Amino acid sequence: MFIESVLKATQGKFFTVVFVKKDGTTRVMNARLGVVKHLKGGLSNFLDPSKYLTVYDMQAEGYRAVNLSTIISVTCGGVTLVNNRV
Repeated sequence: MFIESVLKATQGKFFTVVFVKKDGTTRVMNARLGVVKHLKGGLSNFLDPSKYLTVYDMQAEGYRAVNLSTIISVTCGGVTLVNNRV
């Protein structure tokens, strides 16, 4: 998936992702990948990494899972990519 590869290429930069949550509401999140400061115990094996991306939510100051198939758009470095498949 193109959006997933773009997110993984952010290399720790801040990005904004808009996606549909499990309850059907839309969520806008400012996040980062690669944050390890707040990890307790290592890697999470709870979620399928082919379906979910674990990010660090900057406002909530905690880790969140984003369903890759429900991403609407991603903005990083002033460039916005819109997912037309949702």
